[in-house]
Amino acid sequence: MKTKARINRFNVIDRLFHLSLMITFLLQTATGFSRLYIGTVWGRKVNSVVGGYEGSLQLHKWVGVAMILGFVLHSVYLLTRIKWRTPLKSILGEDSLIPNFKDLKHFGQQVRWIFGLGPPPRFDRWTYWEKFDYWAVYWGLPLLAATGLMLMYPLATSRLLPGWSLNIAALLHEAEAILAVTYIFIVHFFIGHLRPSSFPMNEAMFAGSIPLEAAAEEKPAWVARLRSERRVPEEGPAAPGRWYRVAYFVFGYAALSCGVYFLINGLLYARHISLH
Repeated sequence: MKTKARINRFNVIDRLFHLSLMITFLLQTATGFSRLYIGTVWGRKVNSVVGGYEGSLQLHKWVGVAMILGFVLHSVYLLTRIKWRTPLKSILGEDSLIPNFKDLKHFGQQVRWIFGLGPPPRFDRWTYWEKFDYWAVYWGLPLLAATGLMLMYPLATSRLLPGWSLNIAALLHEAEAILAVTYIFIVHFFIGHLRPSSFPMNEAMFAGSIPLEAAAEEKPAWVARLRSERRVPEEGPAAPGRWYRVAYFVFGYAALSCGVYFLINGLLYARHISLH
């Protein structure tokens, strides 16, 4: 039986960045929420699993430092992806995640298509929601990092800023964390994995490649452009092995289950906390 052709979507470095972000984000959610809800039975149970009140704080700090280093490395990596001989084309081109006017056009076309008033948009490599997804995380990390470092080093912060700035930092840190958890475990997971075209899982970030047929259906402009540039190989990457697929399905849905668990309990016990 002939194997279905596939096309590369994410390289190994992209996938490693995503994997590290998944793991560190879940750890930060567990340690942060367990301390935030320490006044509840649920919060204390979770906190005991992640090291206790002081142990979870240390884990939260060091995982936060790891996330900051990952953010810096990712930013440097982005700079290496720019073709400096034609920087504007590289930054604003079709392979870039920078939003542009075409994204607004695609959004309008999508709305009209939903109401049966026109054809669907022909997406290129990145859809407008994928770009929003990416930048929602990218801009949120520096805010969490800055406020987190202020809270990690309160004396140093107080030497440079008035004392009330620590209260503002705590408020922003907690509010952004709650927003991030809500967004990731509702919007991101739904768009990425639970849409009819992606269900039961969008495997691209784990497998690295996707079937060419699926790519042509969801992102026709991207595949057409690659074909016109002769960048679609006759023999694409191999499909992921069965056991590898089983492993990342189990891991992916375990991560989703943990996230939904924290989100639901966070909502159930929300009345027991107050932002500083």
